[in-house]
Amino acid sequence: MPAEMIHAEKLVYEYDKRDEEGNIIGAERAIDGVDIDIPQGSFVAVLGHNGSGKSTLAKHMNAILTPTGGAVWVDGKDTRDAALLWDIRQTAGMVFQNPDNQIIGTVVEEDVGFGPENLGVPTEEIWQRVEESLKAVGMLERRKDSPNKLSGGQKQRVAIAGVLAMEPKCIVLDEPTAMLDPNGRREVIRAVEKLREKKHVTVILITHYMEEVIDADQVFVMDGGHIVMHGTPREIFSRVDELKAYRMDVPQVTMLAEALRKRGLALEPGILRREELVEALCRLR
Repeated sequence: MPAEMIHAEKLVYEYDKRDEEGNIIGAERAIDGVDIDIPQGSFVAVLGHNGSGKSTLAKHMNAILTPTGGAVWVDGKDTRDAALLWDIRQTAGMVFQNPDNQIIGTVVEEDVGFGPENLGVPTEEIWQRVEESLKAVGMLERRKDSPNKLSGGQKQRVAIAGVLAMEPKCIVLDEPTAMLDPNGRREVIRAVEKLREKKHVTVILITHYMEEVIDADQVFVMDGGHIVMHGTPREIFSRVDELKAYRMDVPQVTMLAEALRKRGLALEPGILRREELVEALCRLR
């Protein structure tokens, strides 16, 4: 059994509800009794509509938030222990929705080197990490450019390189493609997949785009602060009606295959790719 990178037990997170004058009028429970295990080196996706609790869960994975109840361990470290905060943040790096909020350098390579420099990494090693990280996300040729000249997808890849240069064991991507066009989304997801192959980091992708999760090892679906579905992508996408009940979209090819299945064609449930559907249809002839 691989070691667990993230382990949550009966995780609860509540935040204060306030009135217009800022007075506390109650508590809202954003996460309600979540148990989750994420093995080291795996690619895990967390799905859910807006308000499902998925981004709140992500922020517990590098101790931006700490539990109201229950506990979260990151690489064996309890996030409630303030003395471990520095270690936890070095272990699990975060990439957020808007790359502009993470990019601070005026030149791409300087931005990527900022994190390791703050960690006290020797200068020679910083430049080595910058080069490797930019290469891993396919942005090495833009190292001397200003981030202002980059597209949204390219900026997000630079933001990922900046986290990667700090050499975390785990990268948590909190809706990293939400502000991008389809091409930018594909760019970022391809970069993440290559990253896993080359660096063997644990990747946790928080998203509501179904097409982004078909290569995940396991998928968690959240609703109302609970984990409501859990399985491989094929297992999850074979439950089309259930996903719709949780207000989730389904990949178009999966929808088409399901519609054909309901019309009587002998297709396997949970078809994920166009090529897979074409092959299945050819076999029916």
